[in-house]
Amino acid sequence: MAFLPNFTITPQIAKLIADIEVSRQSVSNLPITAKMLATSRQTARLASTHYSTAIEGNRLSQEQVKEVIAGGGKFPNRERDEQEVRNYYRALDYVERLAKLSGNITERQIQTLHGLAYNGVEKPTPYRDGQNVIREGTRGIVVYIPPKANDVKILMRNLGEWINKQSSILPIPLLAGIAHYEFATIHPYYDGNGRTARLLATLLLHKYGYGMHGIYSLEEYYAKNLPAYYAALTVGSNDDYYEGNRASADITGFLEYFISGMADSFAKVKSHAEKAKETGQTDQSATLRSLNPQQRQALQIFFDREQIATKDIAEFFAISPRQARHLCNKWVESGFLIISDAALKTRSYTLAPPYETLVQIQIKEL
Repeated sequence: MAFLPNFTITPQIAKLIADIEVSRQSVSNLPITAKMLATSRQTARLASTHYSTAIEGNRLSQEQVKEVIAGGGKFPNRERDEQEVRNYYRALDYVERLAKLSGNITERQIQTLHGLAYNGVEKPTPYRDGQNVIREGTRGIVVYIPPKANDVKILMRNLGEWINKQSSILPIPLLAGIAHYEFATIHPYYDGNGRTARLLATLLLHKYGYGMHGIYSLEEYYAKNLPAYYAALTVGSNDDYYEGNRASADITGFLEYFISGMADSFAKVKSHAEKAKETGQTDQSATLRSLNPQQRQALQIFFDREQIATKDIAEFFAISPRQARHLCNKWVESGFLIISDAALKTRSYTLAPPYETLVQIQIKEL
């Protein structure tokens, strides 16, 4: 049976979608500067990583997450927490890459989101082969029994087909919200379902024009409204997928919650961009979008120096000298870096125009 979600576009949902569109259009017409993208994107990605893993019980603070992603942060008895945040951060990189691809979302891509978020490997994870249950955290009471393992594959296939059919019909905020809800309802894995559901929603928003330059975090909204998040996900007359009629339950309440989070997050981005416009900052979004995530991060190294060496890259990204040399060679070939003096045994590099200009503008703004 095909997936047919049960919901109503209430006046509140309609108004919130209109508010989202206003913010989206406003931001598209406002300057997005090097300073704003280089700092805000990284801040938003770190926030998404922190809050999404915190929802699942990760004990690292936001500052500790930042240290871990920067390559440091060895915290006693927190090794699993550290690996979780690394995994989620990598999964966000994968989301950004997928969003740029043409064509439909595939089931394999969704499974790979889980592979990265849960296992830290860019490989699709097979669905669970047995029953799992969802328990309330403190008391251990069963609050939800997902569908049987034998039904998971067809339910996920139906969800994927519905997403691809509706992506050109349904407002994208609703598409992302429904996909989030249904993935969490199917609960196709023993663990990592919540993180993957949130990543799937983010992927759909970024792929279909609601990425907002990657400078917002819906995960922060969920985490700061956690009781409401769980309450919105809990629909149906029973804690069992089948007996509670989860497949046909009205999910309007969850969509109101989800769309409210988007509207709130988008309004904050709009406000930030409007402040940039007031200061007369120049739009550099097209140039910055031509860079991959690593290159955008690397711009920060040039804030206090004109030249860098491979050891600077190695230290900044917490990689080996050999990996740093390979990365620099790739960036020279792509036109991002220029070798300062090829005759020297120890090479140094400068940014190629127009990326050097981006940093110069940003330094003036600082």
